[in-house]
Amino acid sequence: MLTTHHLHHLHHHRGSTAVELDKITNLNTLIVEINSHVALFRDMLIHVGQAKDCPELREKIRKLRRTCVEAFKHTAQILLPQVKSAMADGILTDNPHLVLVFYMAQLFLRELVKSYRLIQVVPMDMSGYYENRAGPSNLGNVISQILLCKQFTPDFNEEELCSITKDSQDIAVLLSELQEYMPQHEAYLERNAALDTTGPWQAKRRQNYICKNMSLLCCVSRPNYL
Repeated sequence: MLTTHHLHHLHHHRGSTAVELDKITNLNTLIVEINSHVALFRDMLIHVGQAKDCPELREKIRKLRRTCVEAFKHTAQILLPQVKSAMADGILTDNPHLVLVFYMAQLFLRELVKSYRLIQVVPMDMSGYYENRAGPSNLGNVISQILLCKQFTPDFNEEELCSITKDSQDIAVLLSELQEYMPQHEAYLERNAALDTTGPWQAKRRQNYICKNMSLLCCVSRPNYL
């Protein structure tokens, strides 16, 4: 016969289980969305410099890139505390969500580097695209426009390079955080070694790779079109 104590414990257990299932479902949804976004981002980059390339495509690429970055950050904010809590309780289990986010972030980071290089090699004239849009909200630019009687148009390509650099740095930091909790048994070590991302030497090599390819542009202002 169940006592009041047992019923309370059972109800609490069921409640906890329901919460955990909701968390897992939420993470599944987020990861599926990220996977789709990263794949679409890669597909869009294929059209850069091709017949379908145009200002509208570049703007879609920019918006999707920002969506991907925010999705990764949001998912990590949900995932990392759970993993840290489990490890604090002495639970050393492989977290499939963390592994997936780690590998997708790797792929996305490489696509960011590629997008940076594509913009350098194949810049797009966006002046016609922005001419009907409101000018920069920066007060200094507005005053300069009044004094010089000249309308300033954001340099899309330069600002995009700065923005991609910042996003790449954010994703690299995120990867470093995720890497601390990646499974360390042999199967994952082999896979990570092939991708040059696990262990001090590979991690340093990845950071050097990012610094070399992104040139670490120093951006003094936020892109005006964001």
